[in-house]
Amino acid sequence: MFKKVLIANRGEVALRVMRACKELGVKTVAVYSAEDENTYPVQYADEKVCIGPAQAAKSYLVMSNIIEAARITGAEAIHPGYGFLAENADFARACVDNDIVFIGPSAECIERMGDKSSARETMKACGVPTVPGSDGCIDTVEEARQFAERVGYPVLIKATAGGGGKGMREVHDPAELESHYKAARAEAGAAFGNDEVYLEKLVLRPRHVEVTSATTLPCASATALCSVATRSLSRKPPRRR
Repeated sequence: MFKKVLIANRGEVALRVMRACKELGVKTVAVYSAEDENTYPVQYADEKVCIGPAQAAKSYLVMSNIIEAARITGAEAIHPGYGFLAENADFARACVDNDIVFIGPSAECIERMGDKSSARETMKACGVPTVPGSDGCIDTVEEARQFAERVGYPVLIKATAGGGGKGMREVHDPAELESHYKAARAEAGAAFGNDEVYLEKLVLRPRHVEVTSATTLPCASATALCSVATRSLSRKPPRRR
């Protein structure tokens, strides 16, 4: 079992991973922006390291700062939570290159499945039915308009590096396409450091199914922590007092 884990996230996501660590007797390190210093998760952690100013692009998305925080605190592993760098193959690879366990899929798996546009192509190549969508990312409003006219409204604009609903916009009216396209790209760039988006036909009233799979890691500790963290993330948020 790991002795110390750094959580590369903030807010409720970070707190729930920390609570999972506490259940397992694992010490935690919080990384935080200057704006988040007094938040509860930062105070809850055993150790804390400031990694930059308030903007996520200058703190939670700066891989070198997070790797250095793990190094100076002696954290053996990094749990990314979800969002931010959780689906960034370069970050997973950087952890391995610095002898730190990345609690999540391998960089190779993230390259195939973490990027949603690439994941679509992987599934199609395997013969898995997919919702009608663009071939790769959409670079201009005009491309988005051509796709929407071809498949019919409503359509869904999605950040290829997205998670947690960020960089996602429903478009029901052609007059809204340009503004929603620009808003989705801006939000994706701020949240993930990658503003690329693709389009899909919007499925109304879908059934949402998620699958969590354990990856092969150097030891059982990461699998156990992933399992407990997943269980913790499924609980209702703590009631505010």
